[in-house]
Amino acid sequence: MEKTDSDSAGTPDHASIHDHVREHIHSHGLSGRFSRITLRILAVNLLAPAILVAGIFYLDEYRRNLISTELSGLRTHAEIFAVALGESAVSPMSQVLVPELSSQIVRRLAFTAETRARLFMPNGRLAADSRKLLEPGGQVQREDLPPPVTEEEKASFLSGAFRAIDRLYNWLPGGDDYTLYKENIQQKASDYPEVMAAMQGEVWVARRSMPDGSLVLTVAMPITRYKQTLGVIFLSKGSGEIDAALYEVRLDILKVFIVALVITVALSFYLAGTIARPIRSLALAAEYIRKGHHRQHKIPDFGERSDEIGELARALSDMTEALWTRMDAIERFAADVSHEIKNPLTSIKSAVETAVRIKDVSQQKKLMAIIQDDVERLDRLITDISDASRLDAELSRAETVKVNVSSLLETLVNIHDATKHEGEPLAVLEAEENLITEGMEDRLVQVFRNLLANAITFSPKGGTIKITAASDGDDIIITVSDNGPGITPGKEAAIFDRFYTERPLAEKFGTHSGLGLAISKQIIDAYGGQITAENALSEAGEIAGARFIVRLEAA
Repeated sequence: MEKTDSDSAGTPDHASIHDHVREHIHSHGLSGRFSRITLRILAVNLLAPAILVAGIFYLDEYRRNLISTELSGLRTHAEIFAVALGESAVSPMSQVLVPELSSQIVRRLAFTAETRARLFMPNGRLAADSRKLLEPGGQVQREDLPPPVTEEEKASFLSGAFRAIDRLYNWLPGGDDYTLYKENIQQKASDYPEVMAAMQGEVWVARRSMPDGSLVLTVAMPITRYKQTLGVIFLSKGSGEIDAALYEVRLDILKVFIVALVITVALSFYLAGTIARPIRSLALAAEYIRKGHHRQHKIPDFGERSDEIGELARALSDMTEALWTRMDAIERFAADVSHEIKNPLTSIKSAVETAVRIKDVSQQKKLMAIIQDDVERLDRLITDISDASRLDAELSRAETVKVNVSSLLETLVNIHDATKHEGEPLAVLEAEENLITEGMEDRLVQVFRNLLANAITFSPKGGTIKITAASDGDDIIITVSDNGPGITPGKEAAIFDRFYTERPLAEKFGTHSGLGLAISKQIIDAYGGQITAENALSEAGEIAGARFIVRLEAA
């Protein structure tokens, strides 16, 4: 392995790892503030304020309601005008409107109603206009100027933008289509369709648009007396008040939007800081660990967080520790395999070298027998080592099924009793029915076959192996007991180590690889169970045999 600078300087501490991660983040331009997840959080959070601000640009229904209310009031004023003129400005002799009196009444009422009033005679002539005052030099037209604040609002950028947006909506399909309002210098009734309709006795309400985007609201009301139309009162009013009301509403919405926007952006960056940056730190720390050469490199500690980020940090930390533990186990296993294989190879080499030098046929036969035993031992070791090395991968990717432990144990006991040789112990089973767990049936068979074979090896001739299985809450407890010499005190856990062997004295050396119990423990651990060993004691307190206890989760 290539030695890095940190190797020569010593093992880096936890702070140096964080510094490296921060440098890596900065060098890649991924400070977390404007990472992709930050932008996504910002975009999602800005959606609601964006919908809110859309109300600034589309208050069409609210505007229609204001226009409808204004027109309703304008029509009421027109009715008042028509009644007043019909009762007070009519000549008793000719039953026609008196122009001078009508003009005075129109100006007086128009001033009170704050609207423009025009009176058209039946011949279409304009008889009175509240904006035109009779002066000694002729007629002077009066123009009502808006207040200074309203003028400033109309000149403002926002007001112009709002009017432009209103015009845009009017051009779109479904928008309000208003005819353009035109006014000639010399006005007559035929200039206005609503006045001509009122001449026929109809009340006509109209909305017209001005070049600057504002509206002119008009009402034409016939003046009648004894069912005779004496003229038409024509009231008109600009949409200044409506535009001002819309402006105020839109301005209030815009203020709320700006406040909401500031809060949303601030909260988005805060949320990104608590989500995006820790995730990026975890990802880069994992990458640094993958490419680093030091086992002391660790995942940043977010253990104080009780949310998913903290869970992710703890999971990554546990995974890293598990990987290092697995690597240690692989290294130890490789060393143990090398040691265990070297012993029979050394024995074979020595026997071969000796067999070449000696001439005694009987000695050569003994050496050949040793070589044959060592080859068989080597073959057994390689088979068991291959099975143990494949076990992890097989357990991790194989699908589990429901296994009836009761039926499995009954089958093993029946096979043993049917095939046992003379003098081998008898197996007795005491098991509850339908004890179900999840796992691979053939691997569970391998576990209990190993335990049964171990018990057979250590049991005396004519002995008994007792197997029990019972439920214990959410678990299934299986025990395999024999009446042999038991386990050497203090070795109850060591017997599950790889290549650990402690066989009866009468047994031929090398007939077992020392992997059976280790493989059994590996299988049970993979299924979330537990396997332990202990000595069974007699009433006198003496060792009366070995007992293996397997605990499995019930399905």
